[in-house]
Amino acid sequence: MNVRPRATGDRLPAGAWSGSTSGRAGLQARRISVGGGGSHGADLQGRVGAAGLTAMTFILLVVLALSACSRPQPQVHDSPQRIVSLVPAVTEMLFAMGAGDRVVGVSSFDRYPPEASTRVKVGGLIDPDLERILSLRPDLVVVYSSQDELREQLRRSGIPTFDYRHAGLADVTVTIRELGRRLGNARTADDLAASIERRIGAVGQSVADLPRPRTALIFGRQPLSLRNVYVSGGVGFLHDILTAAGADNVFADVSRESLQATSETLLSRAPELIVELHYGRAMSPDDLARERSVWNGLSGVPAVRSGRIVQLVGDEFVVPGPRVADAAERMARAIHAGASSRE
Repeated sequence: MNVRPRATGDRLPAGAWSGSTSGRAGLQARRISVGGGGSHGADLQGRVGAAGLTAMTFILLVVLALSACSRPQPQVHDSPQRIVSLVPAVTEMLFAMGAGDRVVGVSSFDRYPPEASTRVKVGGLIDPDLERILSLRPDLVVVYSSQDELREQLRRSGIPTFDYRHAGLADVTVTIRELGRRLGNARTADDLAASIERRIGAVGQSVADLPRPRTALIFGRQPLSLRNVYVSGGVGFLHDILTAAGADNVFADVSRESLQATSETLLSRAPELIVELHYGRAMSPDDLARERSVWNGLSGVPAVRSGRIVQLVGDEFVVPGPRVADAAERMARAIHAGASSRE
């Protein structure tokens, strides 16, 4: 499950693992519920922990849609030249394939690469700013497939869209290739996708003969507390990265991307290793030490008893873009270090 990554217990980034492993770009996206829902505990534009997903209403302004009909239509090119991306994962893809100079607008949660922060902010999954999008005169807008109303408003204005739906790890490179063809950058996109696939394949080979610890992958909880703990289920982007990195997900039998795990559930699943993701802001060694000490309250869990708690810091773990290979490599190193570590 759309990725503005935050530290554990805060927002999930827009574009961070949403959908199911069978989905691809262009299919209908769904939200991953984090609190009572689960469909990326978020589609992706979700917030985890006590903060929860802020109740913002989708901006659907009929007046703006109607007034857009009188606006000059964007000039048509063989390939898009003015792109607005509401999906941080796709924004990263655009820059990585050399199309960053065509990006004129990004979501409010885009932070990588740094150049993306210089583009006009146009809202996100639940609060797209239609008027601002139209003012940029785009000839392509990247939208979440769940943004039906926005897509229809753009269609009425004669603006093409690229529908994004994140699913599993393999779908990242599928999306890169589809996007490259749409932009006329097929060769560059294919080279990028192939490089990511080679690196992830190399990770798999490097851990093939190593023990696979039974692992709980934690991607959100209330800060300094074991309340509102969210873990990866047995499908989706996070599960796939954990598997590629050489671990067995203790929740692999749960056919959901995310679920809320109580202390009792963690005790019964008895993970040998806990991998916890922190994202959205820098975490000092003291911050991490305080968060790690919270787990001492579950000394009945084998991972806690043996001190095998891995803390991974970085947005690349929750934004399914070109940095997924970095995420897989870092996770594999941490998992197979054989002891509690901070990456």
